[in-house]
Amino acid sequence: MSRPATRVVAGVLAALTVVSLAACASQPTAGSSESSASSGDPVTGGTLTYLEHQTYTNLYPPQAGFYPNGGIVNNIAARLTWQNPETLEIEPWVATAWSINEDATEYTFELRDDVTFSDGSVLDAAAVAKNFDTYGLGDPDLGLTVSEAINNYASSEVVDADTVVFRFSAPAPGFLQATSTINSGLLSPETLDLSLEELGAGNATAVIGSGPFVVTDEKLGTELTFEAREDYDWAPPSFEHQGRAYLDEIHLIVTPEDSVRIGSLLSGQADYIRYVQAFDEARVESSGFDLHAPQTRGVNNGLSLRFTNPLLSDIRVRQALVAGVDSQEVVDTIFTANYPAATSALSSAALGYKDESEHYAYDPEKSAALLDEAGWEPGADGIREKDGERLSLTVYEAKPQPLSKQTLELVAQQLNEIGVELNVKSADAGTYAEDIKDPLKTPLYHSMVGRADLDVIKSQFSTQNRNTLLSDDAELDALLLAVASTPDPDERTAASQAVQDYLAEQAYVIPLFEEPQVYGTAPHVHGVAFESVARPLFYDVWLEKK
Repeated sequence: MSRPATRVVAGVLAALTVVSLAACASQPTAGSSESSASSGDPVTGGTLTYLEHQTYTNLYPPQAGFYPNGGIVNNIAARLTWQNPETLEIEPWVATAWSINEDATEYTFELRDDVTFSDGSVLDAAAVAKNFDTYGLGDPDLGLTVSEAINNYASSEVVDADTVVFRFSAPAPGFLQATSTINSGLLSPETLDLSLEELGAGNATAVIGSGPFVVTDEKLGTELTFEAREDYDWAPPSFEHQGRAYLDEIHLIVTPEDSVRIGSLLSGQADYIRYVQAFDEARVESSGFDLHAPQTRGVNNGLSLRFTNPLLSDIRVRQALVAGVDSQEVVDTIFTANYPAATSALSSAALGYKDESEHYAYDPEKSAALLDEAGWEPGADGIREKDGERLSLTVYEAKPQPLSKQTLELVAQQLNEIGVELNVKSADAGTYAEDIKDPLKTPLYHSMVGRADLDVIKSQFSTQNRNTLLSDDAELDALLLAVASTPDPDERTAASQAVQDYLAEQAYVIPLFEEPQVYGTAPHVHGVAFESVARPLFYDVWLEKK
């Protein structure tokens, strides 16, 4: 595997996209020999044209979970450690070694002494300390939030230029893995003095990172350009490739239209695209192009049932909804084999996964019996009613989720068969941002989260993190806290499985499918790789001379 490098272009009208693409087709270095490329030897040089489905919103690493954000941060910011995407083992990167005390409340890292930021300033222990003080504690004055990947952070201590110690107020067994995530990308101390707004769209060139690429140009809402750093020479030691990235540049163009992304790839106007829709997969592969579908290894794509809404406060109603949704039909109808039907809140590829399929079996007869028992009787139009109120629920389309509208509409059809009305609303509605925070207005919430650590389940459901359930369940919070604060690895896995049990028993979620990120690449693109939760790495990518 290899290391991050990105170049980004943001979002656009189809006509502008086509014009831009015509000027940006891949250009391998003129001196590269055909025999070198065809024999499999990497070629240095060239510009990669990469099409992104959505524009990025912010480059503050703790807010880089949104895949367009993370795809950039992943390639401009090195991390203390690297998580091997095949074994999920944590390996050295900027840190050469580390030690952890017995109860996981103190971590000591030894650092390389040759790492710099893209402005030439030194990445030393003081810079690392400032990064984690910011990510672990936040900065309310600047609007910088605490990273959901870091729990119980207390303080840092700079021992010397190459040694830093982090201390925690309670056990933080997930911290080592957290140092490998894009949420912990190392930025220059000066960059961390910027406000959250100043780290947002339009200011990408002001973000000074430590990775193999640097953003050199941005056209707001249309394009980003990344250039390889000539001085980059601190890839993780486990990488075969060392030194600067093979590519000279990456040109990322935000291209929302599915047909334009696919058409541009197949016509040779683009080299690499993210978000190949399920209905386009066969077309890409049958045309001789490569399809990549790495898994996100976290909380599955699914629906959170917000039980503080009175209509969902009765567990029998929630159990009826769970039994009334056929996730296999969703996969068979809308998706492909790259989207396995879910069998738990967590992906089967996630750490700590437990098979909960007995709780999620499709059984409409069970649904009907439960709703009858709960006092909901079919009305004139088939939708159940109780005390004059219809069993009518609302969910918003989730733009980041693949084919969210189609998925939710099919789920609505399934629920209609058991007498439940599900209204699917557009995510671009004017009240969307506020409505999704209100369980009365949005009783079902469509989402997922990727992270290759046991803490991912806390990130999704804790009241201190994303809280997709809008929960007031103290028992659930306690179970989630145990995942994040139990030092023993086996006990921590058991804690995660206890959360999965509880979510299933309480019918708090309807898992739908295990979500991949699906990419398409042209045959002349080599060295395609991803970090542990499917964000692209461009460090090893090279272009065969055409």
